[in-house]
Amino acid sequence: MKCPECGSPMTHQIWDELVSVHGKSLTVHAVGGNRCTQCGEAVFDDESYDRVVAVGDGLVRALRKSNPPEVKVIREKLGLTQAEAGKVFGGGANAFSRYERGVAKPSTQMRKLLKLAERHPELVKELAQIR
Repeated sequence: MKCPECGSPMTHQIWDELVSVHGKSLTVHAVGGNRCTQCGEAVFDDESYDRVVAVGDGLVRALRKSNPPEVKVIREKLGLTQAEAGKVFGGGANAFSRYERGVAKPSTQMRKLLKLAERHPELVKELAQIR
C-alpha cells in the first residue's frame, strides 16, 4: 500500500494513538493499520478506526457537558426557552436545540446578536416585537 499523503510505502503496524479534543486527551491502545515509512501518515484498520472515533466522540460529549455551549449560557441568562429564543432571534423552534447540541453552528450575525442581547437584556422584549 502507498501512502495517500506522500506516495511512499506503508507497513502494517500496531501502536498507541493519542486522541485530543480541545486540550483533553485519551490514549487508545493497540490500534492497527498501515503507517507510512517516510511521513508517518496512518490508515487505521476498520476495528481500530471505530475505537478511535468512539474515543473522540466520547471526549466531545464530555466537553459539551462540562462546558455548555455559549449559546445555551446566554439563552439561559436571558430566561428564554429554546423555542422562545428561536422566535426572538430567528432560526425557528429547533435552531437553538441544534446550536446547543453542536449539530449546527450559529452564524456570525447570530452570535453577535446574542452577545449584544447578553450585554443589554432589556432589548430582548424589543427584539421580540420586530417582525
